[in-house]
Amino acid sequence: MTDQPATQPVTVDRADGVATVTLNRPDRHNALTRELKDALVAALAEVGADPEVRAVVLTGAGRSFCVGQDLGEHAAALEADAATAFDTVAEHYTPVVVSLTTMPKPVVAAVNGTCVGAGLGFALACDLRVFADGATLGTAFSAIGLTCDSGLAGTLPRAVGEAKARELVLLGRNFTPEEAVAWGISGEVVAADDVLAAATRTATRLAAGPTLAYAESKRLLAEGISRPLAETLTAEGDAQARLGLTADHAGAVRAFLDRERPTFSGR
Repeated sequence: MTDQPATQPVTVDRADGVATVTLNRPDRHNALTRELKDALVAALAEVGADPEVRAVVLTGAGRSFCVGQDLGEHAAALEADAATAFDTVAEHYTPVVVSLTTMPKPVVAAVNGTCVGAGLGFALACDLRVFADGATLGTAFSAIGLTCDSGLAGTLPRAVGEAKARELVLLGRNFTPEEAVAWGISGEVVAADDVLAAATRTATRLAAGPTLAYAESKRLLAEGISRPLAETLTAEGDAQARLGLTADHAGAVRAFLDRERPTFSGR
């Protein structure tokens, strides 16, 4: 089922508990205009709040995932008022990353092609990634005299280490999916034609799983990086206690004892 016509800047398709959110400016490599960013913020809020959606795929139409900000529109914003040209960071980029990282369901990035700048930030904000072999990845910001946005200053060093992150941001060189995986940016690398199918298979598997547990795990993992161990132990105990009261947990324990496959309803 498609929620918007294909001419919209962002489309959302739902099937089998999975919502596929597609950036839809293929002729411009899904460069981010205000229209597209507004639509993406709204689409992610919608699928994040929809109880029928149990997993999400984020991808781009055409040959690219996302090349970041549309520089033509940005140049016009600078000319109009350089002091407000970067309001989009708080209005769009930050809400997108917050939605991806905090929505109580897993998100899989189907990185079908070029993925740079904010596009890379969006991909790293997802829980899992599938990369097209041959895709170009990069930070890109230093090439236009800017620094990171879209969470890259946090997600990139956590994935590849501080030293490698400094290299990738300061030198601004592009890299391959194979390099990304070797450095610690977890992800599956597949043929370009198989990216969306592979990501959808993973999302469908997750959608059939214990989504309440996934939501608790996302929170624990995000907060556990910088939280003292004692606080993490307490948070884990609290999360386990909440999950222990769910029908999903009780049913899964019964299924295990009966040597049956558990089913999860999100309750």
